[in-house]
Amino acid sequence: MSAAVLLEAIALRKCVEAEYNRDRVTLAPHILYTRHGEPYVDAITINRNGQPPREIKLGAYKLTGLRDLVITERAFEPFGLFRESDPKYADVTLFSVAAEKAAE
Repeated sequence: MSAAVLLEAIALRKCVEAEYNRDRVTLAPHILYTRHGEPYVDAITINRNGQPPREIKLGAYKLTGLRDLVITERAFEPFGLFRESDPKYADVTLFSVAAEKAAE
């Protein structure tokens, strides 16, 4: 179920809300992939328990740790430092937000 919600959120570029490690988080999911056979999502944390993060970065979240996952109406733009071509995603990517092309 979580994977289907994340696939839809990535395709629509919509944030998701979930419980993760007893915290309520809003995430901008960028890529769904596997690591050691387990599904993960790399996402930007928009807020944790209503507070913005100290630093904007792409974090890895194990799908089995995400509870009560729902898509929000909040849209997002792909994070400028996200690279689908990163070697850690080679041959394990299930779905990814389309990377923005640099303006010429």
